[in-house]
Amino acid sequence: MSAFSENLKICRKRLQRSQEVVAVQCGMSSMSYRRYESGEREPSLSKLCVLADYFGITLDQLAGREPLPFGEG
Repeated sequence: MSAFSENLKICRKRLQRSQEVVAVQCGMSSMSYRRYESGEREPSLSKLCVLADYFGITLDQLAGREPLPFGEG
């Protein structure tokens, strides 16, 4: 699993949200979100920005280039 996929899962679980809730709130299908979190697919830059904004982190943190602000990942 990539750092991105792992960080996506960590962020979602930290907010105690289901994959479906995050997907709907970020304007994507549940299947697309599941594939991002499982590492099967990677989102476009615009979707990456939406996800980072949703979780309140930077793109570098989401991608694993910098540590997550809450000490995980």
